Amino acid sequence: MHPRFAPVLFGLIVSGLMSLIVSGIATFRAFGFDPGFVPLWLQSWLVAWVVAFPTILVVAPLARKLVARLVRQPAH
Repeated sequence: MHPRFAPVLFGLIVSGLMSLIVSGIATFRAFGFDPGFVPLWLQSWLVAWVVAFPTILVVAPLARKLVARLVRQPAH
């Protein structure tokens, strides 16, 4: 894969993992661990990922700029 796709691939992976974890915790807290937990979790995850992926593509550059302003650059 060409390096220019790195930010999109990063967003895809991070949004997928974060939405998987957060939706799993939220689903467990709402419904407990019953026999229908996994399908319900996966449905919740898919919806969350659809929102999280484009969100991270927009928010990540803003977060990088904010971090750059908050962190002191090393002296050369």
